[in-house]
Amino acid sequence: MTPVVEKLSSILLKLLPREYFLKVRAAYFRLKKRASPLLRLVHGTFTTDELIAEIDRHLDDDWQILMVHSSVNNLQPMYSGSAMELLKALIDYCGPDRTLVMPAFNFGENGEGTRQTLKKNPRFDLRRTPSQMGLLTELFRRSRGVVQSRHPAYRVAALGPLAAQLAAGHENAPSGMGPGTPFDFMAQHKAQIIGIGKTFQVMTQVHHVESLVENWPAPQTIMPTLPVTIVEKQVEIPMELGGVQQQWTFNIWKLREIMPPEKLVEWRFHNCPMFMARADEVTDTLVAAAARGFTLYDS
Repeated sequence: MTPVVEKLSSILLKLLPREYFLKVRAAYFRLKKRASPLLRLVHGTFTTDELIAEIDRHLDDDWQILMVHSSVNNLQPMYSGSAMELLKALIDYCGPDRTLVMPAFNFGENGEGTRQTLKKNPRFDLRRTPSQMGLLTELFRRSRGVVQSRHPAYRVAALGPLAAQLAAGHENAPSGMGPGTPFDFMAQHKAQIIGIGKTFQVMTQVHHVESLVENWPAPQTIMPTLPVTIVEKQVEIPMELGGVQQQWTFNIWKLREIMPPEKLVEWRFHNCPMFMARADEVTDTLVAAAARGFTLYDS
């Protein structure tokens, strides 16, 4: 999707009932498929090797963790590879000495939200509950050796030497993205965040700050805790799902006002949206901004 379409999609998701939104989304992809020959002619095509080389050109040399947000749909029709091919290439690219991470979030059934779903059934099966963050993330989540953090909404999947440390204790954190979470771990290590076929609109790291700053300069409500049982194979882990709810409207595009383009890197590859940022720089920038009264929320 183009940035305009991404923005329109997020607006429609808020305004339309889920079933109508899905119909509009399906119609968009049907139209895009019909226009495939023209789009390939205008923007050209690329292979998996070329995509990995493009990613490598934009990453710093010094990193331990690669957090990947992705949409294989948004790479079409210019991308000649498949989701599985891309997954294997990313695993090979990280190699044995670095850790690959992807979101494996799940926000409940039929668009009703995590809390409503868990109120009906307060059991979250770590192995059986799919990721809702795209095909690549679900393929990764199911891959051999991948570790999943124990959280019913903001679960992440990780593979590599830091995977177990990154995922550990997520179920004990006061909120899904604050202290004691994988996002906290990434901010304290050399983590690069990359968007493949996605704009930075999806960069979850920006929410890390919301539970870090003591005097948060925007109104928020502390959510009541909800007892949940995480099921991992034969083990059952009780937890309390907590968190905060922001009262103002989220506007991630304000991030451009405080992060320079050399830190929040945006570009297009064969017209596919891409972005890159470092987790620590995202968090540090937003912590400093909050101290000045600036947040990514509009009143």
